[in-house]
Amino acid sequence: MSRHLVPALRLLLVFTLLIGGLYPLAVTLAAQLLFPDAAQGSLLRRGEDILGSDLLGQPFSSERYLWPRPSATAPAYDASRSSGSNLGPLSAELASAIEVRAAALRAAHPERTTKPPIELVTSSGSGLDPHVSPQAACWQAARIARARGLQEAEVLALVERYTEGRALGWLGEPRVNVLRFNLALDAPR
Repeated sequence: MSRHLVPALRLLLVFTLLIGGLYPLAVTLAAQLLFPDAAQGSLLRRGEDILGSDLLGQPFSSERYLWPRPSATAPAYDASRSSGSNLGPLSAELASAIEVRAAALRAAHPERTTKPPIELVTSSGSGLDPHVSPQAACWQAARIARARGLQEAEVLALVERYTEGRALGWLGEPRVNVLRFNLALDAPR
């Protein structure tokens, strides 16, 4: 028995060091060297203050800001509770939530006669999506302009400026990072 036990324990020790220590260390070092911003959480800073992350949605409810997708987490946008709602397309609870959100959006945007974009009434798979589509941002432009005393064209120009293209030119859809956009709204002109 000891003839098998000693080599097995040696292998356990070797693989524990390799897979549990050296591999994570190598991956962490590679990430820090090749992608330092992403490895640190893609944090947005103003001086020493951390304003948020490029990767995580934040709650904005003021009329003066671009509103993000609804969060599926409770409390809202809590990264430690990331998850979807798990409500299916035939769920009465989901249909009710969508109708409540749509009614609130229509009340805040009386000039809009079209339905709100779908991502403004449904949460993302993680519940933490930091982006909205350019169409969702444009749909909110009149409200933001009215609340800030700007021309709608100024807000639409900002949407165009902050629209990120597809990753690698073909992956995903164009999008607007809500936090970056809202920081740009607050920047001196």
